[in-house]
Amino acid sequence: MSSVFVGSNRKIDPSRRVHLKSDGTPDLNDRVEIGPTKLAFSEWQQAGLCVPDLPSLRHYRLSRLQQQVSAYDCAGLLLFDPLNIRYATDTTNMQLWIAHNAARACFVPPTGKVILFDFHNCEHLSAHLPLVGEVRGGASFFYFETGNRTDEHAAAFAGQITDLMREYGGNNRRLAVDKIENAGYRALQTKGVQILDGQILSEHARSIKDENELKAMRCAVHACERAVDEMRLAVQPGVTENDVWAELHAGNIRRGGEWIETRILASGPRTNPWFQECGPRVMQAGDMLAFDTDLVSTYGYCCDISRSWIVGDVPPNDQQKHLYQVAYDHVMTNIELLKPGMSFSEVTSKSHRLPAAFRPLRYGVLAHGIGLCDEYPSIRYPEDAEHHGYDGCLEQGMTLCVEAYVGAEGGHEGVKLEEQIVITATGAEPLSSYPYETALMA
Repeated sequence: MSSVFVGSNRKIDPSRRVHLKSDGTPDLNDRVEIGPTKLAFSEWQQAGLCVPDLPSLRHYRLSRLQQQVSAYDCAGLLLFDPLNIRYATDTTNMQLWIAHNAARACFVPPTGKVILFDFHNCEHLSAHLPLVGEVRGGASFFYFETGNRTDEHAAAFAGQITDLMREYGGNNRRLAVDKIENAGYRALQTKGVQILDGQILSEHARSIKDENELKAMRCAVHACERAVDEMRLAVQPGVTENDVWAELHAGNIRRGGEWIETRILASGPRTNPWFQECGPRVMQAGDMLAFDTDLVSTYGYCCDISRSWIVGDVPPNDQQKHLYQVAYDHVMTNIELLKPGMSFSEVTSKSHRLPAAFRPLRYGVLAHGIGLCDEYPSIRYPEDAEHHGYDGCLEQGMTLCVEAYVGAEGGHEGVKLEEQIVITATGAEPLSSYPYETALMA
C-alpha cells in the first residue's frame, strides 16, 4: 500500500467550462469533491442563507497560512494533520482513517501553489483544485505501512522536503511542521532542518474567518440544525439513545455533511457526570436528554452546539428546571460579555460564576475556538486558569463555542448547553439559532 508515485498528470482541467453551482463548484452529478446535496441547497435558499464562493474561500485560507510562513521566516510549512491539509487545500481523503494513519501531507511554500503528498493512486481527488500545484507520494512512513523500512521511507520523504525548501527558500533551513512521525522528525533533523512548531502557525491562521468562511459556517450550522430536528422526532419513551443518535448521523450525510467527532448523547442518570457516549439505554418518560453535536457538516465546517430536552410529553420537575436555568444564564451571560480586544484572562475573570455546587463537575472550558473542528483558542474557568490557561485576546472574525455543563456531584441528572458565535466589531453574534426549551425556563 505504500505511496510511490512522485508526480501526477492532472487529467481534470480545473479551468474547464462547465455550469457552476452557486458556490462556484461544478454542477456535475459525478463531481469528485464532497459537497452539499440538493436538500441542503434548497433548505439554505428557503432560509435566505448565502452560500460561500469556494474559489475565494480557498484563496483566503491559503493566504492566511502563507502570511504565517512569512511572519515566522520559514522556507515552508509542512502539514500532516488532516484538518490542516483540508484548510490548506480543501482536499479530503478518508479523513478519519488518515487521522490515525499519517499517509498524507502537504507543503505550503511562502508563495505559490501547495504541493500535496497524497495516498497511493489518489491524485485525482485534488485535480479540480487549481491551488494544488503538484501531487506527489511518499508521506507514508508509519510502521503498518512501511515496517522495517520505515527509516528508509522517512529519509526519502525528508529528501523531497529539503529539495522543496531549497526551491522556495534558498538557504533558509527553517521549516514549520504541525505533526510528524518520529522517523520523519529524525530524518529532517539529520538533514540539518530547523523544525518549528507548525501548530502555532496553523492554529492562528485558522482562527480568523472572512465572510466566505462565515457563510460556509452558517450553512453548515443550518444543515446540522435540520438534522437535529430529525433527531428530535425520534426522541420518545422506549427508544434507545443509539437510535436517536443514528438520526443525527443520517441527517448529516443526507445534506452532504461528513462525520461526527464524538457520540456524546446521554439520558436520565447517564447525564451526570458528563461525557458518557450514547449506548443501548432505553429512555424513559421524564428523563433529561442532553447531547453535544460535535458534527462536521457541509463544506467541512463544524457545528458544535449542545441542547437538553425532556423525553416524552411530561412536564419537567423543579430540579430539571433549576439545572437548565443555571446553564442557560451561564451561556447567555458569557456571550454578552465577549468583545474584540478582551484578553483570555479578562474573559475568565469577568465570566459568569457557576454556583458552588456545580463547579466540581464544570465543563473543561468556558469557550473554545471552532472552524473545521475545535481549534484555538481555549478559554478556561477560574479554577483551571493557573494550570491550563494561556495568553491571547479575542479578535474580530474569531468563531467560538460558549459552553456550560451543570450537574452536581452525586446528582441524578445534568444539563449541557452550548452556543456557536462569531466575534464582531462590537461583540458576539450567534451563528446557531436552535431554540431553547421554554418549558424548562418557566
